This record gives sequence, structure tokens and C-alpha cells, in this order.
Amino acid sequence: MNTFDVIVIGSGPGGYVSAIRSSQLGMKTALIEKYSTMGGTCLNVGCIPSKSLLDSSHHYENAIHNFEDHGISVQGEIKLDLEKMMSRKSSVVEQTTKGLDYLMNKNKVTVFNGIGSFENSNKIKIQSDSKTKTIEGKHIIIATGSKPSKLSFADFDGERIISSTEALKLKEVPKHLIVVGGGVIGLELGQVYSRLGAKVTVIEYRDRIIPNMDAGLSKELSKVFKKSGIKINTSHKVTSIERNDNLVFVSAENKKGESIKFEGDYCLISIGRSAYTDGLNLENIGLSTDKHGRIEVDENLKTSIPNIYAIGDVVKGVMLAHKAEEEGVFVAELINGQCPHINYNLIPGVVYTWPEVASVGYTEDQLKDSNKNYKVGQFPMRALGRSRASSDLDGFVKILADSESDEILGIHMIGARCADLISEAVVAMEYKASAEDIARISHAHPTFSEAIKEAALAATDNRAIHI
Repeated sequence: MNTFDVIVIGSGPGGYVSAIRSSQLGMKTALIEKYSTMGGTCLNVGCIPSKSLLDSSHHYENAIHNFEDHGISVQGEIKLDLEKMMSRKSSVVEQTTKGLDYLMNKNKVTVFNGIGSFENSNKIKIQSDSKTKTIEGKHIIIATGSKPSKLSFADFDGERIISSTEALKLKEVPKHLIVVGGGVIGLELGQVYSRLGAKVTVIEYRDRIIPNMDAGLSKELSKVFKKSGIKINTSHKVTSIERNDNLVFVSAENKKGESIKFEGDYCLISIGRSAYTDGLNLENIGLSTDKHGRIEVDENLKTSIPNIYAIGDVVKGVMLAHKAEEEGVFVAELINGQCPHINYNLIPGVVYTWPEVASVGYTEDQLKDSNKNYKVGQFPMRALGRSRASSDLDGFVKILADSESDEILGIHMIGARCADLISEAVVAMEYKASAEDIARISHAHPTFSEAIKEAALAATDNRAIHI
């Protein structure tokens, strides 16, 4: 029997990173993946393919609407080749997943393909086609990720009523795409197909889109989406979804209790994701899940069984690839006897629409609810020379700081390249920087990052220079 110091079940961002770090620390490591390619949802049917389509569709939209403003004349009709766009997306995914094969070989991680399940707390059975193999590990890390959540009254049919997985490989641009759910996934894919010519309608149960982020970001993104023709319907509860041939009919109740009908040719259900533990045989080792299907762990990501850990989407917390990566490293280092660190309040959230949306720390609503005394500094992107140069005028940066100590409590931004800009906010907050600290740091001109400095200046006695 093969014996390992660490066995990782699942090769998504949490799993493969945990395996690499475990091996770096000198532990004999195995990684189990049930699919033919590694990378989990993120690399195969999530983060990477969606960003590929977002970039391609952005180029297409710019060619149609924005090139002329830059003095670029495109002769003849601009045509969309959706098949080629999807092919490029698949190529990006293939390159990325093959990169993991290289990383596993480089770090001497033994990879097993098949479904891993517990025989006991140390032995894992791997079922692959008709073959069965058992391996043994001193420590086991569960990193099996998540799957798209379903509505109780409407299952995916994979053709017209679809999840994000199918939305990433459509063979035609929908005439009317109905998106149920105004969170990250629905908005990103909704914008992709809106750029490609689809009519897009978003239906959100709560009173605003991206409801878990700062309310100001939601308001600004809603304004941009509506300006681009995307219909936003908040405070709408979907009550039924039915398909008749190539049409999908969605019924919802608005906040007045009135019944609203929507008709489209595709319906994307994107109401979140659910922890995936199918096939693990947790009952064999006495592990149970909570009411949300997640594996329960302590502050060290350890289950009730001392040598078994769980990370990423399969445990509590935000379902983000980089959160899973941090937890993967945390557990590997903990097993190795180190004292690792994660500040969950400083895990940034990003929406890769255009403008991009990014956030870290506390929102204004959270500070109000906790009766925290805070001050606000905000600066509009349109006041930057860099924004005017690229015609990316939408958005702002908002800094929330403690009224007395000036320590930064939250930074929220929407605008061009905010997915990259948010890292400055995370670094500052990890070191407990004050708004004054950022205000006194030189930022290159002209850049989008100047908005962070100006917002910090605005938070310190309203000292913003360029507005």
C-alpha cells in the first residue's frame, strides 16, 4: 500500500496549492482528482474560462462602440465568431490545467485520478473506471469544492435552463438571456452575452445586486449596467421557471406582491454554490455536515477527527479561489508545526465586470450595525487623468477609517483595473495602515491607483487635491 504524509482530495485552487506547499515542506504528498484534468471548478469551468470570455467580449464591444473615438477606423462589418471565441477560451483553460501537471511533477506530488472515498480515517479508496486502489495517509485534507446551487422548483436541463458551466460553452448568443441571481457569476456572464448582442435581464431576490458588497458599489454598477441596456430587477422572488421547446418562462413576485412574467430563450440560474461532498463516504469516519452541506471545522480548519482537515468551498466562509489557496497553505504549514496566519476580514472580493468591482474589510452597513464611529473618503475615477486618457470614467474609490485612530477599516472600489488595485488596500490593512499613511505615499502619475491616494486624502480632513 502507498503511504503518504499528506493526502489531498480535490485539485482545485485549495487542493493543488495545499499539495504543493506540503511537498515544499518535505512531506510525501498525494493528490486525488476525479476528473481527467486538474484545477477544479476555477480553472476548468469558473474563474479562468469566464475571464477569457469577459476579455474577448470586451474587445468585441470596444471594436463596435469605442474604437472610432480613439481614431481607429475598422473597415467593413465587424463580425462575431463565437466558435473561435469559445475555442480560444478552451485553449486558455488547457494551457492553465497543463501547467498544473508541470507543477505536480516539479514538486514531486503523486497524482491519482479517480474518486477518493474514506475507508477509515487514514485509508482512502480510489475508484477509477473498473480499477480500485487504496492509499494511506497520516493527514488528509478535503478540498472537494462546490457545485452550482439549484432552485427547489427548477432543475438545470443543461440546454435552456442552465448553470454557469453550460453558460461558458453556448454555441449561440441568446436572443434574451434571463439571469436569476444578481451576484458575481450572474453579472459577469450576463455582461459577456450582453456585449455579444443578447438582451439580458437580471432578477435578484434582494434589494440590490452584489448584495454582499458595499451598497455604494451596487448602486454604481447598477447605473453602468442599465446604461448598457441590461435590465435589473431587484426585490423580485422567482416562483417558477418552465421551458416550452426553445423558450423559457420565468415568473416572479415583486416587492408589492405583483406577479411579473419574463420570457427568454435561455435562463441562467446563478444563485450561488453549494459544498460538494458526494462520494467521500464521510459516514464511514463519523463526519457530518451542517445544514448548508458544509464540513464543520474549528479555527484551524480541523474536523472532529484530529488528522483530517477541510478547506475551501467545502467549509464555511466566502467561496473564493484565493481564500481556498490561503487555507491550503495554512493547513500544510500547520501540519508541519508552523504557526500560519489568515485574516478572513482581509480576503478581497472581486467582480470582473467592466468596470471591475473590488472590496476588502468592513462595509458601511457593517460599521453602522456595530455602532462604529468612522469617517469616509471618496474619490471619483473620472477626476483622474489616466481615466480620461482611456475613457474609463465610471466608478470611485471609497475608504472607511476609524474616526479616532484613523486606521483603515474598509476599502471599496469600482472602476478600471480595480481587481488589481485592491491588492494595495489589502497590504495596507494587513499592516494596520491609517488613511494618513496612504495619503503620504507617492503614487505614480498618471495611474488609476492615484484614486486610492486621493480617497485617503479625502478621509483625512477632506484634503483631496484633484477634486
